[in-house]
Formats: sequence, structure tokens, C-alpha cells
Amino acid sequence: MPKFYARRRLSILATLTGLIASVALFDGPAASAALPTPVSAATARSYLSSLTVATENRTGYSRDLFPTWITISGTCNTREYVIKRDGSNVVTNSACTATSGSWYSQYDGVTTTDPSTFDIDHVVPLAEAWDSGASEWTTAQRQAFANDVTRPQLIAVSASSNRSKGDDDPAEWVPTRSAYVCTYVRAWVQVKYYYDLSVDSTEKSALQSYLAGC
Repeated sequence: MPKFYARRRLSILATLTGLIASVALFDGPAASAALPTPVSAATARSYLSSLTVATENRTGYSRDLFPTWITISGTCNTREYVIKRDGSNVVTNSACTATSGSWYSQYDGVTTTDPSTFDIDHVVPLAEAWDSGASEWTTAQRQAFANDVTRPQLIAVSASSNRSKGDDDPAEWVPTRSAYVCTYVRAWVQVKYYYDLSVDSTEKSALQSYLAGC
């Protein structure tokens, strides 16, 4: 049985528990202002060593193959959920749209009180996932990946940093805010490991280098 399916089966209880905890946090009086904490650098190095190394193939990729955004809780979709989670003192209306609050972009240190200037970044981009194995998934599996609020896969960041990153992997782009690079690469490896996605050789070398310094 592929690791992806095995992990999904074995971790279903943990996943449900995580979602319940996330919903409780969402409904609470204060936001956590952070994506789920990634695994340690040591664990990430172990995970990375087990990932399949393969050449990327983007043939057939379309963002539409990864449906976003879905309802996470009540009237809140994935974007609204992450905006609430990653902000401070966030107030939302009945449609779950943030009407006030403040946000800090971990990628580049930008702050704002206007959430429309922030994007929700997929730490492992959708196109990168397609290149690395998601082309073999069902649409339902790709939807789960694109809306995963349990793993460290979604984060609210400045639109400029998100668009600077594009679909790049860590061999081509890491956050300009150096204090966040270790967190970012640990999250990247954790997501790739959980979803049994491959890495290309240049990507793996870059990850090894960053993790060695964590």
C-alpha cells in the first residue's frame, strides 16, 4: 500500500482531532498567528532522506485540478479560516469575512490591517505537487491537499511575497526573512513526506543545505 494511503488511514483519528482543535482555535477569542508547527529539523532531515528523488513533469497541470476553497467551519472557507488563524485581534462578520485585525507576513516581515493585501500561500505549491506525484491522485485527494489546514501547508502572507515565490521550490526560492527559512523548509519536507511526494535532485540538495543549518 502506498505511504500516502497508509498514512491517511493510520492518522485519520489524529486528523479529526487536529481539525476539532483547529475549529476550537478558530472560534476562540484570540488567533494563534501561525501555521501548524512543523516537525523538528532532525525529523525533517530523516523524512527528506526517505523521499523518492525523481525528475519533475508538469505535463497536464491546471490549477483547476486542485479545487479551492472549501468550507472549513460554518460559513468560513479555507481562505477565511487561515486569515482568521494567522491574524491578531481579528473580527469577522456573519459571512466570515475579516472586518478588522492585523497581519504579519512571516515570509518578508510586511504588516497590514487590510487582509485583502494578503494571499494564502500553499507552502508546497499546487504545481509543484503535480510535478511530484499529485498528477496520479483523484480530484478529491487534490482538493484535500489544496485545503489542508492540519499540516503546515497553508499560511497567510503578503501578496508580493507569494507572487515572488510563484511555483518555485526551495532550490529557487525561500523567504527573504531569514529567521523563517528553517521553519519554511521543515514545513516543506513534512508536507512532501506526508503526501508521499517526490523531490528532484536540486531541490533535495537545497533542502539538505538549509536543514543542516537549522
